[in-house]
Amino acid sequence: MKYLVTIGFLLLMLVVGFARDQEKQYTHADYFEHYEGTQTCLQCHRKDAENFFHSQHYQWRGNAPQIVNARKRQLGKLNTINDFCTSPANNWIGLVKNSRGDIISRGCSACHAGLGKMPSDKMSDAQLQNIDCLICHASGYRRELFETPEGAFEWKPLLWKNREGLDSVSKRISLPTRAMCLRCHNASGGGANFKRGDLEYKLADCDRDYDVHMATDGKNMQCVTCHAGEDHRVRGRGADLAGSDMPSKPLTCDASGCHSATPHKAEALNHHTKRINCTVCHIPSFARDEATDMMRDWSKPAYIEASDRYSASITLQKDVKPVFAWFNGLTRAYLPGEPVTRLKDGSVGMMVPQGSRLDPKAKLFAFKLHKGRMPLLAQKNWLIPIMVEQFFPNGKIDPAVKEAAKAMYKIEDAQFTWTDTSRYMGIFHGVQPAKKALTCLDCHSANGRVDWKALGYKGDPLNVLLKSNSRK
Repeated sequence: MKYLVTIGFLLLMLVVGFARDQEKQYTHADYFEHYEGTQTCLQCHRKDAENFFHSQHYQWRGNAPQIVNARKRQLGKLNTINDFCTSPANNWIGLVKNSRGDIISRGCSACHAGLGKMPSDKMSDAQLQNIDCLICHASGYRRELFETPEGAFEWKPLLWKNREGLDSVSKRISLPTRAMCLRCHNASGGGANFKRGDLEYKLADCDRDYDVHMATDGKNMQCVTCHAGEDHRVRGRGADLAGSDMPSKPLTCDASGCHSATPHKAEALNHHTKRINCTVCHIPSFARDEATDMMRDWSKPAYIEASDRYSASITLQKDVKPVFAWFNGLTRAYLPGEPVTRLKDGSVGMMVPQGSRLDPKAKLFAFKLHKGRMPLLAQKNWLIPIMVEQFFPNGKIDPAVKEAAKAMYKIEDAQFTWTDTSRYMGIFHGVQPAKKALTCLDCHSANGRVDWKALGYKGDPLNVLLKSNSRK
């Protein structure tokens, strides 16, 4: 049912977008007669394509100076393991069908800005031709996966046999809008808002009470307003991205030129901003419109009757309160082929923000704390990804794990157990106005939402301050 609702929403957006687009005049309307694929774009934008080829959005890996255990290796989702769909490299592309013959998965490349080829580290004309410029720049663009006569797969525009329709869509070129970015960033992890928690479709057209920055009737800021860097590089990484496009230009509220380090009229609030990131108070909850995946247990296959497919057991939650943790801009990541590191609760840390109360560079940030259960290779203590495309039709998890161990580690008939995992994901979107921000008692009360001891305090620091003042 959720899938049908999502498809219905997308179709509605397409119809509304189409109607609006008929009234717009696009800069590329007269630049070419017929769209012939990426080669049409390359005639004028070859340098842009070369820049994009090197970006995180295309490579899905890159320099990772904020990962404390990276050891100068290039990292990203393409060569690491995650606790959602586990590994794009092992599940890149293909048409997976259920017992009824319905397509139930098309692979992780569905959200790659390419036409099906896996990104190479060496630039070539074939790789530049593989860039799908329209997925980020054309309003109303939709694509589908097709099998070639040679048995390979490639993404093509839905209108590839309709020249007039394709020409119309391919000329609606603009900077990426929120709706364009949300095509991929909302749907990652297998469903609407499953992965990030704070990237809901509502952001495409929301009011100020939902997000003061992106409200359609307010500032109407687009994603690129904050995230656009240089040469198709994107600013900002949160806490759980391995590779970073522009590590020398971090994206923060006060460094953006929009807010100062002391943005409040009340000095008491400005005192807080020295150690507390804006998100802690101004995003009291996330997943307010669409539930998000808070726990994914791959050890317990679950059958979904509506789509006749299997999934991990996923716990969805709505209107979730963030957890707070110290973060100094650095992260420790779990990396394939290395023994796991466990947190205090015994779970494996997938992405763990670094910093403490005593670290002057650290502030408290708001996080989604995602829990998982993943296969662990016996004797080695290495996490194993899962061949999810193999698992989805039949729910047989053991062979899907063993095939993944063979593909990633060259180990036949791998023996494994299951282990709990934890991933901290920064919450940055859905910033609410001051009237909906946290108030003093939300944190400084007997039933407040802050676990002071976990943050390195003996108790609520306000109580300590009040007792100290009472003795004077």
